[in-house]
Amino acid sequence: MSLTDKVAFITGAAHGQGRATAHALAKEGVHIVAFDIGGPLSYPGYELGSLDDLLSLQAEVQQTGVKCLIFQGDISIDSAIKNAVYETISQLGRIDILFNNAGICAYGLAHELAEEEWDAMIDINLKGAWLAARHVIPVMIKQKSGNIVNNSSVAGLRGMNRLSHYAASKWGLVGLTKSWAIELAPHNIRVNSVHATGVNTPMNDGLAALEGKTPQEIAGASAGNLLPFPWIEPEDVANAVIYLVSDKARYVTGSQFVLDAGLLTR
Repeated sequence: MSLTDKVAFITGAAHGQGRATAHALAKEGVHIVAFDIGGPLSYPGYELGSLDDLLSLQAEVQQTGVKCLIFQGDISIDSAIKNAVYETISQLGRIDILFNNAGICAYGLAHELAEEEWDAMIDINLKGAWLAARHVIPVMIKQKSGNIVNNSSVAGLRGMNRLSHYAASKWGLVGLTKSWAIELAPHNIRVNSVHATGVNTPMNDGLAALEGKTPQEIAGASAGNLLPFPWIEPEDVANAVIYLVSDKARYVTGSQFVLDAGLLTR
């Protein structure tokens, strides 16, 4: 079946993987709801999506002939996501796809992390996904259909040096994925997670800058991909999401979709 006229709620949509997925779904005729902090955070300290990014995304998506709502808010604050979901239902009437994409990343040895750094990582990457689903799931249950895709990472399937808090948040998404898949299968709702290697996004650039290196230097030192590429493109993640929410994946739920260029094999 076509994705035309379905509604996708995308967190962390202003740039990177969220923005690429919004564009890809819009080309399939999906109406887009873009949620993003739209401003800076003290941690991790690199540049995040802006309100201007959200506004330009809205204009670009609407040029494809679909609707696009934008919401600026903190994914870790319940009222922000609750209000966005309520307004989405008021204007568009349904939510068929939830792409839990909002996330941050930062380096740090576990015993040297400040408590507020740990909390920020878990609140945005893990709690934020739960909050979004907490408000979207009842909508999908009422519809008797839906798809949730949690954007995890290769760090959600292995340990990674100086990324213990990040890995913990991404492993947590796997637990949510499998548990929600069990809970929601009777309602015809599928839930899967995506696990990419390094992705060529502004986050990639920001992390490198925090280390005082170029993205190429970071990739050369730590990427570990088997294929001869330092990273994949955000459009590759978008293509995976389109597959998972389409009827081509109608029997896929509770699964971990890996896009790692061979990293986990190494």
